[in-house]
Amino acid sequence: MNLKNKETFRFAFITALQITFFATVLVGILTYFFHQFSFLFCFIFAVLVALSSFVLLTIKVQLFIFRKVKKIYDDFSFLESTTIINKSSATDLNLISQEVSKFASDKKLEIEALKVREEYRREFLGNISHELKTPLFTVQGYVSTLLDGGMKDKTIRKKYLARALNGVDRLIYIVEDLDTISKLEISDEPITMAPFDIIPLIQNVMDLLEMKANKKDILMTFDDKYTKPIFVQGNYEKIQQVVTNLIENSIKYGKSGGSTEIGFEEVNNRIQIDIRDNGEGIDAKHIPRLFERFFRVDKSGSRNVGGSGLGLAIVKHIIEAHNEKIIIESELGKGSQFSFTLQKCAELDS
Repeated sequence: MNLKNKETFRFAFITALQITFFATVLVGILTYFFHQFSFLFCFIFAVLVALSSFVLLTIKVQLFIFRKVKKIYDDFSFLESTTIINKSSATDLNLISQEVSKFASDKKLEIEALKVREEYRREFLGNISHELKTPLFTVQGYVSTLLDGGMKDKTIRKKYLARALNGVDRLIYIVEDLDTISKLEISDEPITMAPFDIIPLIQNVMDLLEMKANKKDILMTFDDKYTKPIFVQGNYEKIQQVVTNLIENSIKYGKSGGSTEIGFEEVNNRIQIDIRDNGEGIDAKHIPRLFERFFRVDKSGSRNVGGSGLGLAIVKHIIEAHNEKIIIESELGKGSQFSFTLQKCAELDS
C-alpha cells in the first residue's frame, strides 16, 4: 500500500468516525425528546445528519484537500495560493482545474518554442562554423604553401597573398555583419530618423554597384521617370544599407543579361520601395526562412557568389527598427521582388 492510499484511507476512516459520532449524538438527543421512533423522528434525524455531514465534509475537504493543493500552489510561483483561500470548494476546484490546464497548455507551447529555438541554435552554430571555417582554411592553405617554399616564386607569392587577402576580407565582412546584427538586437534606443529624398539615395547605390552589375550584364533602372523628389522619414545610412543589400542580392542571383528594376508606390500614407529582378527566383517553401542568419536556399552554390549570409537578416532588423515591414514576392525561375515601406514625409506634398 503506497503513501497516497494510506492518506486516503486515513481521511475516509477519520471522516466516517466523525459522522458516526455526530449521528450517535443526534440519535441520543432526539431519543431524549421523542422517547420513541416515529416518522417525524426519522425525518428530523435524516435532515440533521445530512446537514452535519455536509458541514463536516466541507470543513474536512477544505482542511485536507486544499492543504495539499495549497502546497502545490506554493511550489509553483506562477500560481497564487491566496486566490483560493476564501472561495467555495466548487469554485476553488474549477479555478484549480483552469489554472492547471492553462499552465499545462503554456508549458506545452513553451516546450515547443524551446525545441524550435534549440534547432535554430544548432543550425546557426553549424552555419557560422562553416562560414568562418571556409575563409580560414583558405588563408591557412595559401600561407602554408608560401611558408613551404612558395615565397621564392614571385608570381606564386603575389597570387597566393592576394587570395589570402580575399579570405581575410571575407572574414572581416562576416564579423562586421555579425557585429551590425548584434548592435541592432541589443540596442534599446530608437534610431535617429529624419526626412530625406529616397531617389538620390537609390541612385547613389546603383552608381556604387554599377561595376558589379556590368560584370553580369545586368541593367539597373527605375521603372519610371521620377522628376519630383519622394521624401520619406528614416535613418539615411541604415536605409542606404538596406537598399545596398537588396540590390546587391538581385545582382548576385540575377541572370546574366537580366535586369534590376526599382519602383515606388504610395500605400496608406507610406512609400513602398520595390526592388524587382528577373533572376532565379525563390521556391515558396524557402521564403519564410530567408531572413534567418546564414540561411541560404542553395547551400552549395550560393556560397560561391560571396557575401556573409547575413544581408537579409540585417535588412529585416533595420526595417523593423523603423516600425515598418518588408514583403517578398517570388516565383521560381521568373524572379523576385523585395518591397519595404517607409513613412511618407509631409514635404512630399510641398
